[in-house]
Amino acid sequence: MECRVEPFGSSCTVDLKRIDAALNMRRYYHMSLQPDLFGGVDVVREWGRIGRRGQSLIERHPDEESAMAAMRAREAAKRKRGYGSRTSI
Repeated sequence: MECRVEPFGSSCTVDLKRIDAALNMRRYYHMSLQPDLFGGVDVVREWGRIGRRGQSLIERHPDEESAMAAMRAREAAKRKRGYGSRTSI
């Protein structure tokens, strides 16, 4: 995943979803990088049931490298749990 954090937003996002009809499961997981006002980078995470308002969490990181590492680790964990790209499901 290659992306750059820009002054007015990020071009780096991850959109995942997990659908399992047998378990009545329809979940989404979205992450993006956003610059903060103090020179750091935030990982903004949003998750919940598809079609419903979900939850969100902002993780603060001192630089883009640590934010990208955290985002990649979270993406790998979600893919291990059965989440896939929105286009592949």
